[in-house]
This record gives sequence, structure tokens and C-alpha cells, in this order.
Amino acid sequence: MTKLVSIILLAASFQLHAQKTFVVVSGKIDFTSDARLELINANSEKAQGLIDPNTKQFAFTVSTRSFKGFNSDLQREHFNEKYMESEKYYKSSFVGTLTESVNFKVDGVYQVYAKGTLLVHGKKQPRTISGTITVSNGTLTVDSYFTVPLADHDITIPKIVNQKIATEIRVTLKFLMEEMDKK
Repeated sequence: MTKLVSIILLAASFQLHAQKTFVVVSGKIDFTSDARLELINANSEKAQGLIDPNTKQFAFTVSTRSFKGFNSDLQREHFNEKYMESEKYYKSSFVGTLTESVNFKVDGVYQVYAKGTLLVHGKKQPRTISGTITVSNGTLTVDSYFTVPLADHDITIPKIVNQKIATEIRVTLKFLMEEMDKK
């Protein structure tokens, strides 16, 4: 129910036209911290989002607490409580506009740049992120890889663990999207 409400609220922020809005029906966000003394991997399959083909606007969001994996339960707890402060900053998002044109009605692979605002840990940063949109039989697959410097989002790592947590986090994502009325 909360996913439906979030999608409706996101859709309301766009001016919908003749072509339908594409929404995330499944997807995965992975992050990796590859520090000198420790490798940490976590992922979430709880991303939500949409793309309006008419305006080229997009909005994607993920709950901070939805990330699973890590090397231990304690590490996940520290991620949520000490570093991401998930009670206060409960989501991350990326909202903006595609800078290239994509023909969402024609099958193909499109290299794109997404220019917008990345919100992590309550701190907004302007970003341009590259990615690929694959159009196939009326569905979209969105793939992207980028890094997030912790300092850009006021995430501090105590000296005692600074060799166990990378200063830049690698993020990969893959979303399957369908037209809203197909759901």
C-alpha cells in the first residue's frame, strides 16, 4: 500500500501527457565500500520511481533501512544508526531530467545522462549520472553505475574504523520499468 501511495505522489508531481509514465516494477540497488581493511556489500530491492517520457523528468527513491547484506547484523545496525541516521534520514533519492532524447516507443539501447539532485543523508548535491535505458517491447531497463563521496553528504567515519569504510561508495542499479497502466 505504501508503494502505491508513493507512486501516486510521485506521479502527481509530474504533468502527465499522452504517453504514459513508466514506473519501477522491480529493481535492485547495490552499494560497495571497498576500504583498505574491509569489503562491504549491501543491496535493496525496494526502489521506487518513475520517468515521464514527455517531459524527460524522473524521480527515484529508496528507503535507507531497506538495505540488506553487510558482513554482520552489527554492521547493518551501525550503518543505519551511526552513519546514515536512518530514523532521521529515512530515504535517499535522485530527482531530475534526462538530458538526452529517448524514443520510448522504439526498441533500442540508449546512452543517457540524468541531471538532477541526489539526496543522501539529508544532504542534496547536484549530480549528472550516466546510464543506459534499454527499451524492449514497451518496457524499460535502466542500468547505472556511479560513486557517492561520503563527505559530499556529511557522512563522517570515526578514525577508529576509517580503514574499514571507503570514503567513496560505489553504487550500481538496475530497474525494470513498465507503463503505469500495465500494473
